[in-house]
Amino acid sequence: MIRIHPTSDVQSQNIGDNTLIWQFCVILKNAVIGENCNINFNVFIENEVIIGNDVTIKPGVQIWDGITIEDNVFIGPNVTFTNDLIPRSKQYPEKFEKTIIKKGASIGANATIIAGHIIGEYALVGAGSVVTKDIPPYTVWYGNPAELKGYITEEGQIVKE
Repeated sequence: MIRIHPTSDVQSQNIGDNTLIWQFCVILKNAVIGENCNINFNVFIENEVIIGNDVTIKPGVQIWDGITIEDNVFIGPNVTFTNDLIPRSKQYPEKFEKTIIKKGASIGANATIIAGHIIGEYALVGAGSVVTKDIPPYTVWYGNPAELKGYITEEGQIVKE
């Protein structure tokens, strides 16, 4: 069973079982969302978006065309994604940049993910970080711009070099 709060505008029919969509969300018709996801309030999800199973998206996140979020990913509150490297009002690129958040990755609150990058499996991006390049799997990054600070296990144990 999919639970959608009545204040949300959910146009997509491509939503998996046991997904919860909180208040004031907008999900456009071509978005694909997996099973057992938790989409918190005030989340906007555009058309060309794929979200895997067991994903948590906290409040205040916008997920634009070209973004793929794989299974078991955590997206913290107010994470900002981009999809256009040279934005101009009323001028649209031929195609939007692709961003992939791989299985098990976590992105902390208020981080900014610049378009066209891959965040590797189980990687951790700290709160407030600005990601300007690909993030390898099992690594910990934070800062502006985000820098490698250590390594992390699938279980969430941070280890230094």
